[in-house]
Amino acid sequence: MRTPGSRRREIRFLAWTARSLFAAALVSTLCAQSAGAPDLLATARKQLQTADFRATGHLVAIDASGARISFPITLKVHWFPGVLRVLVDLGQPPSAQREMRQHILLEMRPGGESTIHIASPGEKTARVLPFDQWNSNPLGPGFNYEDFLEQQYFWPGQSSEGKAKFGARNCEIIKSTPGPGDRTHYASVKTWIDPSIDFPVYAEKAMRGTGAVKEVTYYGVRHEMGRWVAHQVEVKIRGEAGSTLLIFDRGSAKANLGMSDFSLSQLTRF
Repeated sequence: MRTPGSRRREIRFLAWTARSLFAAALVSTLCAQSAGAPDLLATARKQLQTADFRATGHLVAIDASGARISFPITLKVHWFPGVLRVLVDLGQPPSAQREMRQHILLEMRPGGESTIHIASPGEKTARVLPFDQWNSNPLGPGFNYEDFLEQQYFWPGQSSEGKAKFGARNCEIIKSTPGPGDRTHYASVKTWIDPSIDFPVYAEKAMRGTGAVKEVTYYGVRHEMGRWVAHQVEVKIRGEAGSTLLIFDRGSAKANLGMSDFSLSQLTRF
């Protein structure tokens, strides 16, 4: 049984994770303060560049008919000098009739030099995922491998798109655009931030080529233990049925992770 103290730590961790894993929350600093954009970006990046956490939860894929597949998921995230490493352990859904487990190692380097390695049970070595497969959606409708990277935080283009309401919230909109050297399938990302709480409530990711818009909605935003928390994030493609939910159950914000936790040899151990 969890103690009240452990529950409070988990709540604080969930608030911190929502800000660290989804860079939109970090970019929200741009419109919530009065300093210049370069200073605000430096402050927000410092938060990401101290990442060192472990989390467990569920990735829930909901198809067009409403049927759900729930993947157990474990994340390890750590910032090393010049690179953010994210190790994703995607477990087997209880109802699945085929093998669906995956281990994914993502490395995000400012400047566009990001890489993704992936391995499935039975494979002796991890393989590099080609860039044209970064935007495939085996993880659920609307959610792809690239979404774990959240590279828009380091893109050179950051501009204000003015004010707008999202639901009952009065928000500031920040538009992020990649540079010519950034490897991404997104043409731009717009984030709606409620400046009264310095927290994102919605984002739109515009796909290159197709013009499709991915909608990211933060649900259950509330104040707990001195922090703002989004307990659930939904990702979907505008105009298409189905969506994916990312839900964190518990974790540690100071996991003391090292290079051995992100070695390629870890990917083939199931």
